[in-house]
Amino acid sequence: MKIDASRDDLEKDLIARLDRLPVWPYPSAVLWVVGIGYLIAFFDITNVAFGLPVFSKVLHFSQGQAALPITASLVGYVIGSWLNSNFSDAIGRKGGIMTATLLFSCGCIVTTFAFNLESMVIGRFVTGMGIGAEIAVISAYIGEMAPAAVRGRYTALANVFAMIGQGVVPVVALGLVPNFAWGWRAMFLIGAFGGLTLLAFPWIPESPRWLLSKRRHVDAAAVVAAAEKRVRARIGDTLPPPIEVAAEVHAQGFPTAALFRPPFRGRVLLLFALWFVWYIGTYTWLGLGPTFFVARGYTLTHSILFLLTSSIGYPAGSLIATAIGDTFERKHTILAGMILWTACFIGIGIASSPLLIYVSVFLLAGSLGFFLPLMYTLTAESFPTRARATGVSLTDGAGHLGGALGPIIALAVYSWGGISSGFTTVFLFMAVTGFLTAVLLPFTITATRRSLETVSKG
Repeated sequence: MKIDASRDDLEKDLIARLDRLPVWPYPSAVLWVVGIGYLIAFFDITNVAFGLPVFSKVLHFSQGQAALPITASLVGYVIGSWLNSNFSDAIGRKGGIMTATLLFSCGCIVTTFAFNLESMVIGRFVTGMGIGAEIAVISAYIGEMAPAAVRGRYTALANVFAMIGQGVVPVVALGLVPNFAWGWRAMFLIGAFGGLTLLAFPWIPESPRWLLSKRRHVDAAAVVAAAEKRVRARIGDTLPPPIEVAAEVHAQGFPTAALFRPPFRGRVLLLFALWFVWYIGTYTWLGLGPTFFVARGYTLTHSILFLLTSSIGYPAGSLIATAIGDTFERKHTILAGMILWTACFIGIGIASSPLLIYVSVFLLAGSLGFFLPLMYTLTAESFPTRARATGVSLTDGAGHLGGALGPIIALAVYSWGGISSGFTTVFLFMAVTGFLTAVLLPFTITATRRSLETVSKG
């Protein structure tokens, strides 16, 4: 018993020493590596929407088959997220990120050289597995690495890269897709370059919280000591005193099983519902937005130009999240962004002029860039280290099932609205999903600036 008590005291001390640090305590290379991984992953999430109007004709897809590559990617996202998250909770965050990077790089190569529906679906499925795995594990990794007071800020900062990746898609698409027969293939090939980040992993530290969950005290102490040394050199002052925290709960058994006991079972169900509903509208927009504009009568080039405003909106929103991510309670900040997101869909749906569409698309992208990093942070904060990546996969990851259904439902809604009002109807449908997500947000946990071990104790 005395040995267990001393181990608990040691673990509390290490976590308290980490959480007291006022700034990012690791090499900037950590943020660059996960950031570039995010950038490539988010680039690949949205590039299919801009290539779809072209490759669906080149590969002779029927109208009913057009949504299948999007659906395959999202189903792969769910499966890859869950499998790799359990793997990451068992063997480490670094191994999980590396596996995810390999998956989406290989998937991008297969998609690039797709020659029929089957090969396109396989390529998008494998890519989706990698992207889902990447986002779940990185969300857990950044949350565990960052001290409590700056957790939201640095999760948002990593997501600035993600939003840049998502934002540059219209720019690249405008240059490639309308002008070159192979332009859509080149867009998919770009995603494969994310594999180059694997070269930097020998210099990336493992999560000290994950190390403690595996009782690897010596390794965890070395990471924390190096972090303290770096912060002392940076701020040139005495470090703040450690704060009282709860002990880390050690990993036992299959990670998923830990999440189906109170209090985590309720958190899983709530966050799954939140992500599921939100992704219905989100992937309708990301996957079919240009298609709906073309159907409204705009040219493909004009449709891409509408989306070009998002290239500024996405990173601008995430930079704002970086600035205030830890200033206010996270779930309230997310709620404000979600209300703007909902209003923008209504604005696009009833727009009577291209100018209103441009403004609405910019604000829509800005709101997503703002609240999405904070939603990832809040989701990761809700679960214990021993199953944190798995918790993200069962909520955000499995929530992508909503994204898989979204384009299918949206096409039916569009057809129901008819030629005259289908455009308005489908955008009001997306607005409803944002409103329902906003209704669920107040029921999530309060976690801003609190120790992860305190928030996730259970």
